This record gives sequence, structure tokens and C-alpha cells, in this order.
Amino acid sequence: MKKSLWIVFIILAIDQSLKLWVKSTMTLGQEIPLAGNWAILHFTENNGMAFGMQFAGDYGKLFLSLFRIVAVAFLIWYINYLSKTKEKFSLIFCFALILAGALGNILDSAFYGLFFSASTYYDVARVFPYEGGYSGFLLGKVVDMLYFPILEGTYPSWVPFWGGQPFLFFRPVFNIADSAITTGVLSLIIFQRSYFRGRPKNQDFEPNEESFEYSDDENTGGSPSTK
Repeated sequence: MKKSLWIVFIILAIDQSLKLWVKSTMTLGQEIPLAGNWAILHFTENNGMAFGMQFAGDYGKLFLSLFRIVAVAFLIWYINYLSKTKEKFSLIFCFALILAGALGNILDSAFYGLFFSASTYYDVARVFPYEGGYSGFLLGKVVDMLYFPILEGTYPSWVPFWGGQPFLFFRPVFNIADSAITTGVLSLIIFQRSYFRGRPKNQDFEPNEESFEYSDDENTGGSPSTK
């Protein structure tokens, strides 16, 4: 369990440090190239789900925040259970990644709206503004900044629906927390057979004292017989 907590703490520290730096130093839409045009810090804010997806306005965002809190509570209990039952650390590591990612985005939703003014395309957000934050508890926006437009081009004309239209891979902007969740979930899917397989059906039979009983049948002469 201690190793799991350290994993969660390290990912949270990296995720929140980067988010706080971006939120307090960059304007919306501002970009900082990291590796040419292939890797960019691009500041945007997510109103809903991961990778910039939206979900039913403020009510949907509140629902998602509450769902994340319930999911975090379950993950903490489940990781503790896996630790007590001495499951593979690689399995516990996957759930620790998901827990860290969920916590990272919950912190944004819960507190950024209270502690920051709104970020705009012209002004950097201020910490603890005198007029108050830009939203209420659990209604804050999640900070995204990792952008990898690795491949850009045009769909061939023979491609149905999208023929001749431009395409970009990878378009979504995300954060460290999203990456942790995605890595944890994909690892569980890829290695699920080794993580969740049951006991082998055919096990060698190992007799013990209780496996035998002595018969008083005259034909057997009191020879042992298996149950």
C-alpha cells in the first residue's frame, strides 16, 4: 500500500505542478514548442471529460465530479484490498495510475475555480483574485496542455465521408492525469488474462490422511479405500 501511495503522490505532484505553472503563466491558446511542431505545450481548459470532450454543461460537470469522487473512494478501497491479498504489484500499479489521474482532475474541478480568476486569450489568470474565483466548488475547469500533432495531411479522395478533408493525429490536448488514467486502463485491458485468471482447473491430487478411510468389509480385509 505504501508503494501505491508513493506512485499516486509522485504523479499528482508532477500533474499539479505543471498545471499550476501553465495556469499562472500562460494565456489561453498560448503555445510553447517542445520538439518542433510535434510536441507542444498548448494551454486550453476542459469543461467536461478527458481529452477535451464535453458533457451536458454545468450539471454534467457536477455529475462527473461527483462520479470521480465515488470512483476515487472505490479505488482506494480496492487498492488496499489488493495489497492485503498480496496481488501482483503490476496490477496494483495499474489501479494506482488510475487513482492518481482521477485525483489530479478532481483537484482542478474542485479548487481551481475557487482560487483562480478566469484565464482568457489576453490575460493570465490571477491567484486568489479579490473579486473571487471564476466558478464554484466542483465546477472548475480542468487544465490541459500536452499536444502532439505528430501527423498532418489530407484523407485520400476514395475514403468515404472524409475524402479530401484534412486530418491531424493526434488532435486532443490532454494532461498528465489523463495520461495516467489511459495508461492504467490500457494496461489492464492488455494484461487482463494474466491479472485476473483463476486457479488452474486441473490440479494434481495430493492425498492426505483424510483422503482415506478403512473399511471393515470382509472382502477388503480392512484395506484402505479412497473417499
